[in-house]
Amino acid sequence: MQKLQLIVCFLICTTAATAQHKISGTIYDTDKEPLIGATVTVKEKATIGATTDIDGHFTLMLPDNKEYTLKASFVGYGSKTQKVKPGQSTHITFHLEEDLVDLGTVVVTGTRTPKLLKDAPIITRVITMDEIKKVDATHIGDLLQSEMPGIEFSYSMNQQVSLNMQGFGGNAVLFLVDGERLAGETMDNIDYNRLNMDNVERIEIVKGAASSLYGSNAVGGVVNVISQTSRKPWSVNLNSRWGAHGEQRYGGTVGFNAGKLNSMTNVQRTSIDSYNMKNEGDYSTFYGSESWNFKERLVYTINDNLKLTGRAGYFFRERDSQPESKDRYRDFSGGMKANYSFNAISDLEVAYSFDQYDKGEYLVKNKSDLRDYSNVQHSVRTLYNYTFNGKHTLTVGGDYMRDYLMTYQFKDNGNYVQHTVDAFGQFDWNPTEQFNVILGTRFDYYSKAKIHHFSPKLGLMYKIGNCSLRGSYAGGFRAPTLKEMYMTFDMANIFMIYGNPDLKAETSHNFSLSAEYTKSRYNFTVTGFYNLVDNRISTAWSNALKGMFYTNMSQVKIVGVDANAAVRYPCGISARLSYAYTHEHIKKGEPFTSQTRPHTATARLEYDKKWNNYSFNLALNGRYLSKVTTDEYTSSTSYEETVEKTYPAYTMWKLTLSQKVWKGISVSIAVDNLFNYVPSYYYNNSPSTTGTTFSAGVSLNVEELFGK
Repeated sequence: MQKLQLIVCFLICTTAATAQHKISGTIYDTDKEPLIGATVTVKEKATIGATTDIDGHFTLMLPDNKEYTLKASFVGYGSKTQKVKPGQSTHITFHLEEDLVDLGTVVVTGTRTPKLLKDAPIITRVITMDEIKKVDATHIGDLLQSEMPGIEFSYSMNQQVSLNMQGFGGNAVLFLVDGERLAGETMDNIDYNRLNMDNVERIEIVKGAASSLYGSNAVGGVVNVISQTSRKPWSVNLNSRWGAHGEQRYGGTVGFNAGKLNSMTNVQRTSIDSYNMKNEGDYSTFYGSESWNFKERLVYTINDNLKLTGRAGYFFRERDSQPESKDRYRDFSGGMKANYSFNAISDLEVAYSFDQYDKGEYLVKNKSDLRDYSNVQHSVRTLYNYTFNGKHTLTVGGDYMRDYLMTYQFKDNGNYVQHTVDAFGQFDWNPTEQFNVILGTRFDYYSKAKIHHFSPKLGLMYKIGNCSLRGSYAGGFRAPTLKEMYMTFDMANIFMIYGNPDLKAETSHNFSLSAEYTKSRYNFTVTGFYNLVDNRISTAWSNALKGMFYTNMSQVKIVGVDANAAVRYPCGISARLSYAYTHEHIKKGEPFTSQTRPHTATARLEYDKKWNNYSFNLALNGRYLSKVTTDEYTSSTSYEETVEKTYPAYTMWKLTLSQKVWKGISVSIAVDNLFNYVPSYYYNNSPSTTGTTFSAGVSLNVEELFGK
């Protein structure tokens, strides 16, 4: 009997062992250099994958002796696949070629499902990790202005930063971090300083209405910041930069990948001194500030089907706006997400998100900290994907959010709560390899505003040889915020600003057509768009109230063209030139004036070279913003008469030299405002520059320094 039991146990163990198929391999580039942190996934088993170590090696276990398709990919390189059959050699090799125009990047924002950039039917601009390093931007405002035309960050009252993206303000462009919303706003804009560029893998920008997937605030587009994940067994990065006006930036990232457990922890501190402008203007002093940013992202893979992701963050910023007081901004965020794969064709995501953004004032004399603003958001989301015939994907989901706001802008520092519920669906239809159709809709309900709305979307893509043609229609939607409905604020003892609980939701109809040509190292894209925006929410003067109040405007029309040309040669020379034209038509007499610059452009010329352990990149970045003529109110007490005013054009250039001087050690030197532009008068939409400035930085990847 004991012998029989031993035989049975031996057979079970043998069967279990033979049911496992161990595969190992190496991933190289075309120069036969190992690619560290490249990923290998199994097409038929979405939850099985591996990353390469410092030698480019990977190992994974296939669950049984069946034929599988392995896919090797790496950021900035084209992916490759190989089939693995039972009994085949257990060691395979991939040689990945550099993706000269970055069309092999996987994007998720435009469709909420992973697609290669070249196959995405919704035009998506991707700023890669490599481009972020070359620009050496501290926060997202610096980066977007350098890389994309049609985007301008300027000052509102008291040097609060405002965004204009081709006719849409900050309250109409939705910013996300790993697909999650951000709480808090000032002058209708989120705190862009929260979005530091340390530990960012890529940024995806979708212009045009995206409300069918993301609901309110996505009337003008979506900007999604995608965080890095740890691909190496362990990694430590330390970096710093020093610049003009006492600017300092220190950052550190620690990551590890221990099989089922993956972690990435990031800390960054920035500071800059206050300084005076060289000429007269709307402001004479730039307010210095200091900030701290902590981020943690932890991924635990329980088994082949279930993966858990946890995240937490803390942000603190202090601004020297007054000698006797300092502005303080804090944020606490966190969340949990579970991804469950039922099989190779269906998966489910369930997520909870928390974000609390507080503002206050620190009184230097009394050493007291007064909080007078708090926005707290609790969100729950579900997302389900099902793939038909291996190529058509149905996506359905829904969200619930509790939005709490307490602010000094409400009567007696009051507070309000709004509940929002939505449901959405999308079908990604691929009848042929050349033709792709995206069809979707979303329903939103807002409790306080008592508003419900349907947002449709239709996207088409057709490939002809090296050309891709895209066309889309999308409905946009923005519900009035709690502030816009219930505000009662004394504007510096000059006049009052009143909310309006009867506001209608902003809606839009967005049409776009684009053509893209890609061949070898060349890429050209032209996009035309037409927006009809109804019931745009703005403020107007009321003689009866002797103040401003929120109201809906009549229809606004925004038309424009985006053009982009990029080339990258194997010798290391590359260039990109982008241009945007925008015309915003507002009916005369409406309580809103356009300050959108009609012509903007960005350019980049760079040269890369590599010798063994040394490499360098020399990059010249420039941006041009045309003059803009607009009507401005002449009185701060009636806001009824306007005068025509012209803001001048300007051009800014930045030269950056980045060097990898040895294993893991990089040094950068930058000259900003290369041609010493200084505004003759500092308008709120002028750059706060005093002339040419210099900066230097150093970055150390400890694991590369001590690796082979």
